[in-house]
Amino acid sequence: MQYAVGAPLPPPRGQASGPGAAMNWTPHPGQPTPPSSSPAPAAPPVPVQQPAPQQSWQHPAPPQSPPPANGGDVTGQIQLPPAAPVPLPSPPADTAAPDAAHTAVAVLLIGPAGAGKTSVARHWADTRRVPTAHISLDDVREWVRAGFADPQAGWNDHSEAQYRLARRTCGFSARNFLANGISCILDDAVFPDRPVVGLGGWKRHVGPGLLPIVLLPGLEIVLERNARRSGNRRLSDEEVARIHGRMAGWYGSGLPIIDNSQHDVATTVRVLDDVVARSIASPPTW
Repeated sequence: MQYAVGAPLPPPRGQASGPGAAMNWTPHPGQPTPPSSSPAPAAPPVPVQQPAPQQSWQHPAPPQSPPPANGGDVTGQIQLPPAAPVPLPSPPADTAAPDAAHTAVAVLLIGPAGAGKTSVARHWADTRRVPTAHISLDDVREWVRAGFADPQAGWNDHSEAQYRLARRTCGFSARNFLANGISCILDDAVFPDRPVVGLGGWKRHVGPGLLPIVLLPGLEIVLERNARRSGNRRLSDEEVARIHGRMAGWYGSGLPIIDNSQHDVATTVRVLDDVVARSIASPPTW
C-alpha cells in the first residue's frame, strides 16, 4: 500500500522481536508456519535487496554572497545608490538657457482641484527625453483602502496623518528616483496660508533642489474641469471656489505661476519646460 508523502506511517501489526524492534518497525512476516509438534525445517534465507538511499528533498543552499562593503541597496546584481536630499540645481556654465528636456530635476506642480495638475504632470513626464516619473500625492494617499480618511469627509487628525504619510512617501520616492538618474514631477494642492499642507514639508522630504511651480487657471475653467470629474475626486462648486481663492495667495510669493486658462495640455507642457529651464538657471527662493 502506498502512502502520501508526509503522512504518518500506519502502526505496526504486531510486536517485533527481531531487528528493528526498537524502531517500532515490523519485518516482513514471510509465509505463515502451520501449527505442528515439530518445527519445520527453516527455508533458505531470501536475499533482501537493500533499498537505495533516498534522495534529499532539500537542495543544497546556494553560497551566500558577502554584503556589499558600502552598505548600499542591492537588487539582484545591480547595486542601487542610496537616496539623498535633492540638492539645488547647478546653473549651466555658459550663458545659454539650460535644456530642461535633458536635465534631471524634481518639480512640484501646485494648483487647485481642476487646474489640470495630474494631466499636465503625466504628459510632461511622458514627453521628456530623459527618464521621468510622475508621482501624484492623491494617488499615493489612496493606496490606503480600508480606513481611508477622505479629506472631503472632513479634515481631522486622521486625514492629516494620512496626508503627512503620503507626502513623506512621495518625497522618499522622489529622492530614490533622482539618486538613480530619473527625474520626477509631483503634484499636490499646496496652500500658501496653511503650514500643515505647505511647502515646508515638501522641502524637508525631497530636498532644497525641489522646483515648485504653480498651475493656476481662472475660476470658470476650474469649475468646468471639476464638473467632468467623478468619484471622490469631484468636489462641490463651493469647495472648488474656496480652494481657488486661497490659491491666489501664491501671487507675490516669488514662485513661478502658469495661467493655463487658454492652453491645452500640450501647450501647457511647453510653457512648463520654459519655466523649468528658468528655474534651473535661477532657482526660486522659498
